[in-house]
Amino acid sequence: MSGLWAPHALLGDRWAAGVRLTVDGGTIVGLAEDTAPAAGDRVLGGPVVPGMPNLHSHAFQRALAGLTQTADPAGGHDSFWTWRALMYRFVDRLGPDEVQAIAAWLGVELLEGGFTRVAEFHYLHHGPGGRRLAPSTAMARAVVAGLRSAGLGVTLLPVLYQTGDFGGVAPGAGQARFLCETDELLGMIDELRDLSDPELRVGLAPHSLRAVPPGALAAAVAGLHALDPSAPVHVHVAEQPREVAACLDWSGQRPVAWLLDHAPVDARWCLVHATHVTPEEVRGIADSKAVLGLCPTTEADLGDGVFPLAGFLEAGGRLGVGTDSHVGRSAAGELALLEYGQRLVRGGRNLVRTADERATGAALWRRAAAGGAQALGQPCGRLAVGQRADLVVLDADHPSLWGRTGDAWLDSLVLGGSPDTIDAVYVSGRPVVAGGRHPERARHAAGMRRALATLLG
Repeated sequence: MSGLWAPHALLGDRWAAGVRLTVDGGTIVGLAEDTAPAAGDRVLGGPVVPGMPNLHSHAFQRALAGLTQTADPAGGHDSFWTWRALMYRFVDRLGPDEVQAIAAWLGVELLEGGFTRVAEFHYLHHGPGGRRLAPSTAMARAVVAGLRSAGLGVTLLPVLYQTGDFGGVAPGAGQARFLCETDELLGMIDELRDLSDPELRVGLAPHSLRAVPPGALAAAVAGLHALDPSAPVHVHVAEQPREVAACLDWSGQRPVAWLLDHAPVDARWCLVHATHVTPEEVRGIADSKAVLGLCPTTEADLGDGVFPLAGFLEAGGRLGVGTDSHVGRSAAGELALLEYGQRLVRGGRNLVRTADERATGAALWRRAAAGGAQALGQPCGRLAVGQRADLVVLDADHPSLWGRTGDAWLDSLVLGGSPDTIDAVYVSGRPVVAGGRHPERARHAAGMRRALATLLG
């Protein structure tokens, strides 16, 4: 049992002063307001907000960030699809040691950026050429070990991947490391659920409708929920216009419409990207209570487009953010680009909020924390009894926060251009960032350097 005391803390929709959190086993078991710190309490130096869940990550792609920004010398049109071809060539060199080191360094950066938990959309299952590893979960264990060694909580989402495109098109050679039969993947999920780690949750990720035939999708979801009825399900959907066109040719429906009509989409699901949708599909996502998973920096990097948010939030739509390919690794950075993308498309300001929300940065943080927690299937995203003690402590002495109070603190963090206002981060009551830096930064940076030497040498 331990105590954390904050001069100010965000409790749901309001700010409270003199907040004392009692933590037992990583969970908040007591909360008091207008109190002084008790003997032995850890006194937090600035305003405290809930840690941000990151709902979409491909950890190994952190090593690729910055290496795909050179135009094709032949002058071809660079796009998501040309980036994907480069990524396929890159993954063939990755083994468990490299994946673990990359994930550990990524964990350092995400924690320093205000993320406290991450949903890892894990599809790099096998060795080069699709060679099966022993154990079959070796790559999954490596990515979990890396993320956990940095201190992040993890929701692991082993990916089902079987076809190269709609209609059962055979997968290409670059996809060999991703492929799994349905029973094989469910066996891996069952094995990973036995890992004795209170900071790990296991769900499922059907990669996309183009990579998972309808029968396999139904069997995998049913098999998962036989193991764990509340386990999360994440899927890529409608990320690119070409995908939408191919789905229409295959089924006569757009991807989101097909998914809502043919899969048991509900609050356990997270629809990642869903960029190219109709107003009817937007309402359908909101009505399903699934979480919309947006990854603004990756979606910008890949030229995906901007989700049409107008009306989604007023319809009760739920959203969260992820860093996906990790060209951005800051919670505030993702939220800022989410809002600024809407401003550019819609020609207005202060848009990612509902009519009864005034402070845009604060609304973004609250909304993404709640949506991310739902998507991860973990008790986080709020400072309340029964939740994990995941905290972000802002630097009260940072010039960007001078003269601010309440929601203006979060507006300044998210939209004030100073993500370095984060002073400390706690995961399950344990400090993992102090003075803006992770204590194991140097060690994990050295591991990342060794991994890159192997991959790029």
